[in-house]
Amino acid sequence: MLASIPVDHLMWLAGALLVAGFATGILAGLFGIGGGAIIVPVLYEVFGAVGVSDSERMHLSVGTALAIIVPTALRSYFAHRARTKIDNSVLKIWAAPLVVGVIAGTALAAVSNDVVLKIAFVAFAVLMSGKLLFGRESWVIADRLPGRLAMSAYAFGIGLASPLIGISGGGIATVVLTLYRVPIHTAIATSAGLGALIAVPGTIGYVISGIPHLPNLPPLSIGYVSLPGLVLVGGVATLAAPLGARLAHAFTKRQLEVGFGLYLLLVGLRFVIALAGF
Repeated sequence: MLASIPVDHLMWLAGALLVAGFATGILAGLFGIGGGAIIVPVLYEVFGAVGVSDSERMHLSVGTALAIIVPTALRSYFAHRARTKIDNSVLKIWAAPLVVGVIAGTALAAVSNDVVLKIAFVAFAVLMSGKLLFGRESWVIADRLPGRLAMSAYAFGIGLASPLIGISGGGIATVVLTLYRVPIHTAIATSAGLGALIAVPGTIGYVISGIPHLPNLPPLSIGYVSLPGLVLVGGVATLAAPLGARLAHAFTKRQLEVGFGLYLLLVGLRFVIALAGF
């Protein structure tokens, strides 16, 4: 597959992955996300350029994104923890149901076709961007976080959705927390801690489910995880995440919300175009 691609084109693809890695790291630190929401569309285009079939591209993109999230999310979490108070009580309540949700979501992704993953990505982008762009201070559920049962249900839902979309769950968790009047910077910092809890079991699941499809995947793939994508994008993103965390504290609450909302809207639009066959 790679042998048929000119060297200059391969260099262009490598450069695109490196640039994407830098952008992923900045966004991970800036918005408390693991970076999957940007890297999944980028990988989708790159894998299409190297000849990966449409039926495998989305799974390979999501699986690789989850693998990239592991170091990126950890760097983002520790950078935020050094600057912002993190609500560790939330992480303790969410940990177990979150992992259970990830396992269920990964199993669902393994038996779903690429259309299901694309629709899940678009739904996530539309709902999240709508809340962030048009939401008001009055859009709250309560003035304090709910009890353990409701919090566990939120965690399971976040874990279930994340492997279908290829994200760390930080974006969804941030919206949930702000609906209970958790300050935006605290919500982002706390949500950053979810990355590894979601990405590790999710990555393992995509590796296992992709093994039967190896003949259809590009060289240096471990199941649905591309090692070149992991190394080039993940390495740069991990280094750039602390810079994004520092930038987050230079913006106001509303600026962060609008920036994140516009970004998600653009990502969702790209996958609407993909679903339309373009």
